[in-house]
Amino acid sequence: MPSDADRYNKKGVLKKKQYKRELNQLQEELVKLQYWIKEENLRVCVVFEGRDAAGKGGVIKRITRRLNPRVARVVALGKPTEREQGQWYFQRYVEQLPTEGEMVLFDRSWYNRAGVERVMGFCTDEEYEEFLRTAPEFERMLVRSGIILIKYWFSISDEEQERRFQKRNEDPKRRWKLSPMDLEARSQWVEYSKAKDAMFEHTDIEEAPWNVVHADVKRHARLNCISHLLDQIPYEDLTPDPIELPPRQNADYDRPPIDDQNWVPAKFGSNPVDDE
Repeated sequence: MPSDADRYNKKGVLKKKQYKRELNQLQEELVKLQYWIKEENLRVCVVFEGRDAAGKGGVIKRITRRLNPRVARVVALGKPTEREQGQWYFQRYVEQLPTEGEMVLFDRSWYNRAGVERVMGFCTDEEYEEFLRTAPEFERMLVRSGIILIKYWFSISDEEQERRFQKRNEDPKRRWKLSPMDLEARSQWVEYSKAKDAMFEHTDIEEAPWNVVHADVKRHARLNCISHLLDQIPYEDLTPDPIELPPRQNADYDRPPIDDQNWVPAKFGSNPVDDE
């Protein structure tokens, strides 16, 4: 077992090599959990909420990277359509809930109403108050129906969020992550904090409590969240044994001339050569 000095750098951050080793082990366990969810016909719903740039999307990617998308599905709904705006607020989320043998990960969820909609004035006071009354009962109903509901809040400091915003702005590959809403949030930090506190007061219920992830260090947040998720669902290892691959077909076959095919230009490496 390596010492902390070997595992962490001088800033107290898990070293990259150690992080990858730990992540790989957790992803192996997630695959086992996937088999268990499928075998036991479980319905698992995981909600990810938190500040902008807190790392919700990053941990979701690490959770699903090795999983079958037919079992582990990500839901990231955009702005509601005109038709959806006329529906019961929870209706479009209900349509995305897991069926038997499925885990659904919500990259933001019905809690939009308690956060961005409240702070930005996208809902009325009456709609907001109704959400705070209804959300706990809605979630209790989900749990009574047999859905395993797990909720995560990614907590990030003001300073770290600002650092990540600046990094995104400087990198053309990441600049798309800076939405107008993200920029507006910079000037509404206190209001978002008040909204989060009110949300927790009303919706941190025994049947579906909030699990807070300290997210200032991405590596730690990812590992801690995945480890916690695995602890929430008792599972057994149902990983199938390696299968015996059937022999390849051995039959006469004349391949069409390679030059007759429209090959993608080989800017890297080279295309096959027809040696017939």
